[in-house]
Amino acid sequence: MNREEKHELVSTLQAKMQQYGNFYIADTSALSVAKVNNIRRKCFESGIEMQVAKNSLIRKAIEGLDGDASEIFAALKGQSALLFSEQSNGPAKLIKALRKGSDKPVLKAAYIDASVYVGDNHLDALVNIKSREELIGDIVGLLQSPAKNVISALKSSGGKIAGIVKTLQEREG
Repeated sequence: MNREEKHELVSTLQAKMQQYGNFYIADTSALSVAKVNNIRRKCFESGIEMQVAKNSLIRKAIEGLDGDASEIFAALKGQSALLFSEQSNGPAKLIKALRKGSDKPVLKAAYIDASVYVGDNHLDALVNIKSREELIGDIVGLLQSPAKNVISALKSSGGKIAGIVKTLQEREG
């Protein structure tokens, strides 16, 4: 790989990091070719883009990001696979699902909305991060809840209110 190709790959990685806003770095070393191909297939089915690159090129791409992500540099050892997804918790869920019955792939680091998570011990927390769509759904549900309660109360006590109003009108009239 010549210098021009390396520069082009770094630019591509930076563009993907900025486009998606989050990425995961996983260790897939010691996995057979069949298992890695299975991971790629699962990534494709889940809408996750997987790319393998040299750690030095990943480091240069990260250095070009807005914000400080230098904590990730310590995790750039051995073989590294980058996972890009629109959903911030998609790659974490995939890694957790793929690990059933084995200890690979291992989460090395994750960069999510300018927050850095280094180490496999953060996998469970990353799985539980809600996506943007899930948060919007929760907010809409919370906003609708009080209105539904008021409407329900009015419907259930509607007869009582009508009776009180009728009684008051009869007294005045």
